[in-house]
Amino acid sequence: MPGVLERYQRRTARLTVAVRSVVRELAGRASIRLLTALPVRLSRHTAIRILMRIPLPRWSTPKALGVDDFTLRRGQHYASVLIDAATDRRIDVLPDRKSDSLRAWLCEQPGVEIIVRDGSTAYAEGARRALPGVMQASDRWHLWNSLGRVVEKAVVAHSACWAEAGPKRQQLTRETTTLQRWHDIHALLGQG
Repeated sequence: MPGVLERYQRRTARLTVAVRSVVRELAGRASIRLLTALPVRLSRHTAIRILMRIPLPRWSTPKALGVDDFTLRRGQHYASVLIDAATDRRIDVLPDRKSDSLRAWLCEQPGVEIIVRDGSTAYAEGARRALPGVMQASDRWHLWNSLGRVVEKAVVAHSACWAEAGPKRQQLTRETTTLQRWHDIHALLGQG
């Protein structure tokens, strides 16, 4: 029955549209939790398969392209996502995070002027080989993350210096503070 059921499918066409929209927005485990509340039962692997089957919309080559990696299977298999940096819309997903894949994609899609990426040397090399004159920039998240790491290392490295420069605190032992509290409590008891 076209429009209601398709051959060899486990869901109606209407339910498939609803599942696709939830999986497109949330992906992975978050979509499974929401679908379970609806009540539609899927595994996270099925959700990822549904997500990967959604056809990508038509798009024009962006002037600013965002490139980042994500994991398909934690610690084992990675892929790359290409995003229009001006509109934050997904453009394409590459099957791996190698420089050759990005280079091949960039050669097929001329017109990119700026590539926004993380600190990955693979993405830098792929962009440099495909478009030698393209401007490469680091994205905000990776800049702030790198800055935070550097600041943390500096604070740890100089913590002894700052402790000496600050005001001197009297080191009290546990016994003296406990005894002082005992005297304070009994003085307050004596006052009623």
